[in-house]
Amino acid sequence: MTLSPHPPQRALALHRELERVWGRPRGMRGFLMSVNHSDIGLRFMVLAGIYFGIGGILAMLIRTQLATPRGAFLDSPLYNQIFTMHGSIMMFLFAIPMLEGLAMYLLPKMLGTRDMAFPRLSAFGWWCYLFGGLILLGALATGLAPDGGWFMYAPLSSREHSPGVNADVWLLGITFVEISALCAAIEIVVTILRLRAPGMRLTRMPLFAWYMLGTAVMMLAGFPPLILGSVLLELERAFDWPFFDVARGGDSLLWQHLFWLFGHPEVYIIFLPAAGAISTILPVMCRTTILGYEAIVAAILGLVFLSFGLWVHHMFTVGIPQMALAFFSAASMLVAVPTGVQIFAWIGTMWKGRPQLSLPMLHLLGFFGTFVMGGLTGVMLAVVPFNWQAHDTAFVTAHLHYVLIGGFVFPMMAAAVYWLPLISGRVRVRGLGETAFGLIFLGFHGTFFIMHLTGLLGMPRRIPTYADHPEWMLPNLISTAFAFMMAIGFVLFALDLLLHGVFGRRSPRDPWDAGTLEWTLPLPVPSYNIAAQPVATQPSAVALARGEGALPGAPRGRREVLAGSTLDARPQHVAVLPGNSLLPVATAAVIGIFVLLLLLGAYHLAPLALLAVLACGWAWHRFGRDIRPARVAVTPGLILPDQTGLRDSLTSTGTVALLVADAALFGSFLFAVGFLGVIAPEWPAPASGLAPAPTLTLIGLVMVALLAASVAGRHGGQAAPLAGALAGLAALAGVAGLALMLDDPTRHARDALRAAALGFVALHIGVGIVLALIARDRQPGTGAAAGRVWRLWQDFTLVTAAALVLVAAGQEALA
Repeated sequence: MTLSPHPPQRALALHRELERVWGRPRGMRGFLMSVNHSDIGLRFMVLAGIYFGIGGILAMLIRTQLATPRGAFLDSPLYNQIFTMHGSIMMFLFAIPMLEGLAMYLLPKMLGTRDMAFPRLSAFGWWCYLFGGLILLGALATGLAPDGGWFMYAPLSSREHSPGVNADVWLLGITFVEISALCAAIEIVVTILRLRAPGMRLTRMPLFAWYMLGTAVMMLAGFPPLILGSVLLELERAFDWPFFDVARGGDSLLWQHLFWLFGHPEVYIIFLPAAGAISTILPVMCRTTILGYEAIVAAILGLVFLSFGLWVHHMFTVGIPQMALAFFSAASMLVAVPTGVQIFAWIGTMWKGRPQLSLPMLHLLGFFGTFVMGGLTGVMLAVVPFNWQAHDTAFVTAHLHYVLIGGFVFPMMAAAVYWLPLISGRVRVRGLGETAFGLIFLGFHGTFFIMHLTGLLGMPRRIPTYADHPEWMLPNLISTAFAFMMAIGFVLFALDLLLHGVFGRRSPRDPWDAGTLEWTLPLPVPSYNIAAQPVATQPSAVALARGEGALPGAPRGRREVLAGSTLDARPQHVAVLPGNSLLPVATAAVIGIFVLLLLLGAYHLAPLALLAVLACGWAWHRFGRDIRPARVAVTPGLILPDQTGLRDSLTSTGTVALLVADAALFGSFLFAVGFLGVIAPEWPAPASGLAPAPTLTLIGLVMVALLAASVAGRHGGQAAPLAGALAGLAALAGVAGLALMLDDPTRHARDALRAAALGFVALHIGVGIVLALIARDRQPGTGAAAGRVWRLWQDFTLVTAAALVLVAAGQEALA
């Protein structure tokens, strides 16, 4: 595909025109309203860095307590809160948000576009992240922090063993933060698939984009199991529905399965973006090109696939069958193959290039020296007999930190040093960063290498004292001393970044001589990124600044980007993005109020907060409703429509991504039903008290109404959304009738599962009604995309409801 660029224009005039449209107001109003991807990406990274510092302080408290056998620095309840919050902060408030921020900041610049696909969704995700994190930190400050471990195993986290609100803080706060992760995943998938520069085929896009695409897909499939587990456990704690109570048909192992269905893909969710940074930075530091592009892409796809087949290797000691042990052990060792492919590709890149020992390269060498060791101990733990010996000891803690700090923190430090000139427009002050690296590297290995030996000596995890085991004192004392050395190194690293921003001299464009697309932008990067989207393979900075590309400037006063086809980025239409708005912060605040009401036990007031959420959701769709369809001269000779009136819009692609996550949630629920029905004791369940005739009548009413709504959506026409909404109301009335007829959900896990299934269906019907009304409100002219979103959602609701009816019928037949 060959496109002719626009003729050159005055660069300064284009800059002023674009800043009027893409800029944000100054001061606090601009902070609250901004939806720009650079602003939001930086906020994610800065806040994640702050949370990392807090988590690091908690780690130092833990190491101080363990320095001596009878440590009296912390009592046991406070120690439990601190190690729980340390793990939760590092996993949920640091690692995932840091990669989200890096992706949001870099991807549009690397792909040659001006913003992410859904700017308001990015901002909404950040506010959810901020408010959710503040709930957790507020609980820590008031002594109400979760204390059951960052994994919150049942039954320790049940109401009987954790009677306070500590566990509820974790379940609701972490779920609130996970909304942010799902928003980011949808953003990343749609941006990579639809907003690449014209002609940037999937097979030619930067490796960082491949890594982030794999990461986002894993987030869409990996986070829903934990969300489901958190919802089920909170329902058990709040309303005594026995999903995990063995005496009433539940099973505490169900929580472990749901948690590790998230927990092991989580390791690769963290590793893949860091590996993307390595694949981007390493060739530049070695003055060459990456070796084995195609092999690395294949390895990424292999990791995405294999990562979901490993979760049981965290459960080798719970008594699963021997055949399952063998399968998951083999899968755990097999996953080392795609990881090894990447390692050897990076080594080959260094071999054919001329490595320069600048600071980013030092951090990358720290990654190689650390992550490979963590991978080797991971293979050791994949062997079942060794796992039985080392399980739940300090050896596993050491392995975890070698993988996470080696595989994520060192590459992220390299990324910070490498891309900071892009953010600040300055070059760093030399000297301090190298000292920080040396202290971090030596301190880390002194801390955690010794911890392997402590674990092999038999020291379990999560204990505050060990008075009966004096042989553990010396290795713990050594680990604590080196931990403080590492902490000093991180403080110096943060100071180095601060000095960079304050005292660094002005950076030339592309200070690393990388030649990649993000370094063709002005430094610091303006709010709109580029004056024109590139149409050439290697555009020059001057040409882009003068508008020699597609969609130069902002002549229509709108935030416009090119949307293309998935495979070859062939331009299809012009997407008009929303501007600055208070809706993201308002919506996140209302959801935060809903969470706080649940924490306070004010369940009678929580529906009012949900109504406010609904009102905010209705306000979101008003953008674009009054935009008249237009045809835009993208380049000389290429005229495309904007998104109004188009079915294949960015919103449609985003809906498909959301439904992938929804399907993962539904699949996890079916797994829970099957697991309890087959594995849990106290089954079969007691005889159902449902009257056959009324029950079947109401089920028939619900399914006929859902089918009618789906048919109305496919029929089209102005009356279709209204007919679909009326059918949805009829279905909702049928679900309400079924809810009144249900057996007591506190009696048995089967009855609790049926009540949860009705809630799932009711929620989807309610959302479908709202989407139908939105489609109706947008007619005529701009309702095609809204109508397609409604139809996709309605079809998903019909299929899942039918599947749940079949599951219930199967249970009755077997009973």
